Amino acid sequence: MSALRGRRVVLGVCGGIAAYKAVQVCRLMVAAGAHVSVVMTDAATNFVGESTFDALASEPVRRSLFDHSSAPISHTQLGQNADLVVVAPATAKLLSAYANGFSHDLLTNVLLATTAPVLLCPAMHTEMWQHPAVLDNVAVLRSRGVHLRGPATGPLAGGDEGPGRLVEPEEVVAAAEEVLAGSTGSGDLAGLRVLVTAGGTREPIDPVRFLGNRSSGKQGHALARRARDRGAEVVLVSTATFAPEQGIEVVPVDTASQMHAAVMEHSPGCDVVLMAAAVADFTPVAVADHKLKKRDGVPAIELEPTVDILGSLGECRQPQQTLVGFAAETADVLDNAEAKRVSKGVDLLVANDVSAEGVGFEHDTNEVVILAPDARTRVPLADKATVADAVLDAVLDQRARRGVDHSEERS
Repeated sequence: MSALRGRRVVLGVCGGIAAYKAVQVCRLMVAAGAHVSVVMTDAATNFVGESTFDALASEPVRRSLFDHSSAPISHTQLGQNADLVVVAPATAKLLSAYANGFSHDLLTNVLLATTAPVLLCPAMHTEMWQHPAVLDNVAVLRSRGVHLRGPATGPLAGGDEGPGRLVEPEEVVAAAEEVLAGSTGSGDLAGLRVLVTAGGTREPIDPVRFLGNRSSGKQGHALARRARDRGAEVVLVSTATFAPEQGIEVVPVDTASQMHAAVMEHSPGCDVVLMAAAVADFTPVAVADHKLKKRDGVPAIELEPTVDILGSLGECRQPQQTLVGFAAETADVLDNAEAKRVSKGVDLLVANDVSAEGVGFEHDTNEVVILAPDARTRVPLADKATVADAVLDAVLDQRARRGVDHSEERS
């Protein structure tokens, strides 16, 4: 049975050429049993008519904050009564207004007034989607728990091609079902307990300085969020500081040894371990108990290897456990990644070239290749939530190939 059945959904439609796809989104949601209230921006009416949604939705279209033919405070009632708010297409203007708390029309008022889950499906030209201001707004919204799906890469209005295309209506509806299922523990990862590591470890030299790397933890946190959204219980061992995430148990760590201890403590109870953290390979043998002064000359810092967390997991993992490693490379990416996959004994190895533009460390986008024993899946440049979904899909595929039915694991 669809997670949409019997649920109240507000469908926001913004002004973009992709607004025509919202018609099919509305039809599919109603067919799945949802009560759909459509809220259109004024700009959206330039692309699709109100009468179309009036005929397909569960009630007449709402557009104005001051439409006295409907509820006197419709923005409050719509937000309070909704089980889910979906905006498709979500334009750059909508993302900016929502991220900055700007309530200039009915739709932005609904978004600010609701406590229901919110799913945004962006659509805009590639240059707009990749603008730093838009990416910053997306990051802010994600940090607040807002769900995003897309954009897809493909043909755009005007004849150009690239990331910025609204995902297809069926994917919008599937994403809505995932969000609702995740809130009730019935997504496709329900029954699984997932451990994710994130961020770059810091190996202290003295009380002030440390050896570290450029990992921001964004990919690991995206994995944790998407696993939670898809119904899993999630433990996140992270060096990165992000806003607290509902439904995610966070274990803060700093050094490689602390991460090793946390992973060894929590991994025995987990069905999937995703080692997305950038763990230092070396750590100082001795840590000064005071700040080293420049006037004393260049210090001699002796290094020793850190503990091999991924290798340790490979040696002691549970029979039904799925282990996923990550490899950040700058040369011979696939050869190095395949060697690591074999040597560490993992089920999947996610590799990326962090020297490529827009990929990996500190970026909101990533491009990876997922290596399995019998296949390689390339995920083109996309936001890190999309990459996270591809990794989680590969995990489910591997578990299915091994005959692991997680619906029965915890019974």
